[in-house]
Amino acid sequence: MLPKPDYSSKTFSALREAASQEWNDYIDHDFVRGMADGTLPKASFLHYLVQDYVFLRHFSRAWALGVVKSTSLQEMKHSAATVNGLIHVEMPLHIKICAREGISEEELFNAEEEAANLAYTRFVLDAGQSGDFLDLLVALLPCVLGYGEIGLRLAATQADNTPYQEWIDTYAGEEFQALCQLGGELLEHAVANRLGDNFEASPRWPQLCRTFATATKLEAGFWQMGLKGK
Repeated sequence: MLPKPDYSSKTFSALREAASQEWNDYIDHDFVRGMADGTLPKASFLHYLVQDYVFLRHFSRAWALGVVKSTSLQEMKHSAATVNGLIHVEMPLHIKICAREGISEEELFNAEEEAANLAYTRFVLDAGQSGDFLDLLVALLPCVLGYGEIGLRLAATQADNTPYQEWIDTYAGEEFQALCQLGGELLEHAVANRLGDNFEASPRWPQLCRTFATATKLEAGFWQMGLKGK
C-alpha cells in the first residue's frame, strides 16, 4: 500500500478527504509518475524547476506573512523556521541542479513568471492578507504536506534508474519529512485555538475546505505547466 501520512493532524486528513479528487489529481499527476519511472523529459523537469524557484521566492514571502499573522510563539517560530528552510534548503537544491544544466542563479532569479505560477502564489498571498493565520496555513499546506506525501510515494515506487533520484531523496528525506510533521502539528494547534475540537462544525470549515481544494488544484496545474517543457 502506498504511504498516506497524516502528519499527526486529523484536520489535514479531513481537508484531504474533503478534496479527495483534487488531491489525487495532484499527487498522482503524470508529471509525478514520470519522475518515478524516469520517463519525464528533462526539458519538462527543468522548466518546472525554474518556475518552482520563482514560486519558492513568493512562497517564502507567504510564510513570512505567517510571522505577521501569528498569534502564538509556536506559530511564529514555525513560520520563521520554514522561511529559513525554503531559502537555505529547497532553493539551493534548485540552484545546484540547474547549475549542472548551465542555468545560472541569476537566470533563475530573473526568470519570467508563468500564468500558472502567478495564479497559485497570488492566491496563497491573498488568502493570508485577507484572512487570518489559519486561512493562510490552509492555503500553504497542500504544497508542504503534498510534497512530503509525493516524496514518500515516489521513494516506494521509483524505478532504479530514474534521473530524478536527488529530487525524490530531498522530499522523502528525514529533514523534509520532519518539516511536514511540524506542519501537521502546527495545523492542529491553529485549528484548536481558533475553531475548537469540533472544527468540522465551525461555520468557517466549508471555506477552509474550499481554500485547501483550490490550492491543491493549483498545485496540479503547476505540474501541468511543467509538462509543457520548453
